[in-house]
Amino acid sequence: MMRRYFLISAIVMMLGGLVGCINLGPHYQRPDVNVQIPEFYQSDAVKSDGDAVMTDRWWHDFNDPELNRLVEAVLRYNWDLKQAAARILEARAQYVQISADRWPQVNFDYDWDQRHFGGVNVGRGRTITTHQVSFLALFEIDLWSRLAKASRAAWNEILADEENRRTIAQTLVAETISLYLQIEAFERRLQIAAESIAAFERSLQFVETRYRRGLTSALDVRQARRILAGAQIRVPELQQQLGITQQQLSILLGRYPQTRPARLQPSDYYRQPQPVPTGLPSDLLRRRPDIRAAELRLQALNEQIGAAKADRFPKITLTGSYGWNADGKDRLFKSDSVIWNFARGVVQPLVDADRLKARQRGVEAQFQQAVSDYANTILNAFAEVEGALLTRQKQLERRQREVVFLDEARATQRVAQNRYIKGLVQYLDVLDAQQTRFTAEDNLAQVDLNILTNRVNLHRALGGSWAVPQPIKLQRDGYFFDFETRDTIVP
Repeated sequence: MMRRYFLISAIVMMLGGLVGCINLGPHYQRPDVNVQIPEFYQSDAVKSDGDAVMTDRWWHDFNDPELNRLVEAVLRYNWDLKQAAARILEARAQYVQISADRWPQVNFDYDWDQRHFGGVNVGRGRTITTHQVSFLALFEIDLWSRLAKASRAAWNEILADEENRRTIAQTLVAETISLYLQIEAFERRLQIAAESIAAFERSLQFVETRYRRGLTSALDVRQARRILAGAQIRVPELQQQLGITQQQLSILLGRYPQTRPARLQPSDYYRQPQPVPTGLPSDLLRRRPDIRAAELRLQALNEQIGAAKADRFPKITLTGSYGWNADGKDRLFKSDSVIWNFARGVVQPLVDADRLKARQRGVEAQFQQAVSDYANTILNAFAEVEGALLTRQKQLERRQREVVFLDEARATQRVAQNRYIKGLVQYLDVLDAQQTRFTAEDNLAQVDLNILTNRVNLHRALGGSWAVPQPIKLQRDGYFFDFETRDTIVP
């Protein structure tokens, strides 16, 4: 009979955590940040609907297998991503610890006690050995949803950490592609420097030959040597920048920082990307992982406010034990050795009431701070997109002017050479025209890099699912969670 009563009590304790509880906390609503979102981006030259925004693995548009391989390697081997994944596992462990408080705690206890009665001499008197085996149960009825809210807050923290991992992945992919493009640009600029040095060496030989024949002055020789030396000075600096960039890329790949010789980059290596259909500004709120992470932190703090508020109300606890106590092992599990107890308790904070209220006010203040962070995150996201669009627009205009300038510089060089052969100008004019032409080619290579790098920044600013690292399987209450759809999946 008593065993049945204990089992019924245990069932009641477990059912207490499953029934609906009183929700004291605030109902979460997305905060209004008072930001007027326009219909289209201000600097967007291409208006499109949301379905045209971003394709997965957009870097394949560069049609470079080496670049594709590097991006995949970064997503797999980068140490920052591995660290972010470990943070999620840590948050998962904390969630399990917090959620465990919602269920009964059952402990097993075994006591062995030996006592002697009847004098100091062990050989006299009486020795009694007692064995006790019992199961202890403790359960708090979550009447005010305090434990449920703490559990939901911990789960939202896990989701926020996963969004942060996606942000890190997007940043790393963008940095990898940018470094790769910088390497190509440095290699192209080294090629231009080599071509300029070869041209200036030919000019120096030409001037020295004319000087030995008495057809020109020593000043022309000095000027030719000066311009050649100036072109040669730039090579070590470009090689240094190329090597450092290669080392930075190696670190992103989780490798020892290494360098390699520059590859040959033809003059037509630059491929102008197609216009980017950026979609509607409001899409940014659901695509950017940093914005989603900021809102998840808001939701976690909202649950923590409810938990802090519920902590100020009485706590109802149920305790019980069931076991056997006997003075011999052979009598331990007899019916007359059964012991049990069942207790109910209510704890109401009195003296600590101000402390608990202050704790609630502190969490509410953290929520307001998170609202400000959420608003700043949105504004910064819009600023990044608008800035990238504006930069793209102006850099393309600059490239058109750089191409015209380069064409004029080449034409000027040809005219100067023809006029020098006819004796109409000094050779310094030819050298200046040559120097201007190669400087224009170097500037064009840098503008091309700026356009391509800005394209990468635009993709990163627009967010989306284009840089998803290896998934981490998380399970909650027996169900798997899909981070893409944010839905719970039945296993």
